[in-house]
Amino acid sequence: MGRLQDKVSIITGAGQGIGLATAIKFAREGAIVVVADVRQAAVDAAVAACQAEGAQAMGVVMDVTQRVQVDAVVARVKERFGRIDVLVNNAGITQDARLQKMTLEQFDRVIDVNLRGVFHCAQAVADLMVAQGSGVILNASSVVGIYGNFGQTNYAATKFGVIGFTKTWSRELGPKGVRVNAVAPGFVSTPILETIPADVLKEMEHRVPLRRLGRPEEVANVYAFLASDEASYVNGAVLEVAGGMTV
Repeated sequence: MGRLQDKVSIITGAGQGIGLATAIKFAREGAIVVVADVRQAAVDAAVAACQAEGAQAMGVVMDVTQRVQVDAVVARVKERFGRIDVLVNNAGITQDARLQKMTLEQFDRVIDVNLRGVFHCAQAVADLMVAQGSGVILNASSVVGIYGNFGQTNYAATKFGVIGFTKTWSRELGPKGVRVNAVAPGFVSTPILETIPADVLKEMEHRVPLRRLGRPEEVANVYAFLASDEASYVNGAVLEVAGGMTV
C-alpha cells in the first residue's frame, strides 16, 4: 500500500519537469493519477509512465487559463471516479524581462497561467472537496515568490500571489477538512532552465549550499508527503525545497 493509495489526484502541467516527476511519484505511491497538460503528446507519455508504475491513470488536455476546460475536466474526473482527493497546481510559465523592457503581453500571459490558472483549478475542485469533508490543494510557488528575482516581475508577482492564495484558502477551507499548502522550489533542473547559459547555471549552483541544482523528483517527494495523511496537520504552510539557497 502506497502513501497515496487510491487518492484521486489531478496534477496540472504534468507533461514535463516537476509535474511529470510528481505524476510518476504519485503513481508509485498508489494514487489514481489524472495527468493534465496543454500538449496531447506530453499527456500520453505521462499517462504511459504512470501506468508503467502500475497505477490507474487518466490523461486530459487542459489549458488552466480556460475556465470552461477546467470545469469540464473536473466534471469528467468526478463522473469517472466519484471524488477528487488531491489537486497539484503545478502548471506555470516564465516570460522574463526587466521592468523597463517587459511587454504587457509578457506580463498578462504569466499572470494568466500562473495566478488565474491556479485560481480556476482550485475553485473548480473546492465545492467537491468541501462536500467530501476532505481534500488537499497544493500550489506551486517558488523561492522567487518569497525573495523576488531580477528580471521576473511577472513571475515573482504570481508566486507571491500563490502564497497569498495558500494562506487564505487554508483559513477558508481548513474548517471543512481541506488542507492547502504551497511548495517553493529553488533552482531545479527542468526544461524551464534550458535557455540559461552554462556559466549562469554554474553561478546558480554556487549560490546553493548543497552546490547543485535540485532534481524534479526531490520536489515531487515533498508534494507526495504533503498530499498524504502523514501531513494531516500541515495546513497553510509554504515549504522551501531549495537546497538552502536562501539561508
